[in-house]
Amino acid sequence: MIGIDLVKVSRIEKFIEKYGDKALKKFLRDEEIKLVKKPVTAAGFWAAKEAIAKALKTGIGSELSFHDITIYKEKSGAPNFMLSSKITEKHQITDTSLSISHDGEYAVAVAVIEKINYTL
Repeated sequence: MIGIDLVKVSRIEKFIEKYGDKALKKFLRDEEIKLVKKPVTAAGFWAAKEAIAKALKTGIGSELSFHDITIYKEKSGAPNFMLSSKITEKHQITDTSLSISHDGEYAVAVAVIEKINYTL
């Protein structure tokens, strides 16, 4: 399954300016906040979490929260993500992949999620 999301960086920047750390804590875990040095990174993380929710076909809401998703950096610097055990088990996820890119005023993310595929 695949999901994609595009975010205008200034939208996230205004959100952070208005609410400060509360804005970041709304959609990021403490370990993710440590990775955010600039608004463009926060925008990329927001886009990533939305792309992941789209790939799962749940959206962000009662079934999946922003905090069920943890974005981290591989040793190579490439982004990746983990899902909470309840989401991983419910959706029977076997593998994930994430790409985040920035250009000018926009951040875009693509998430790929592989699930156990039962065939009848």
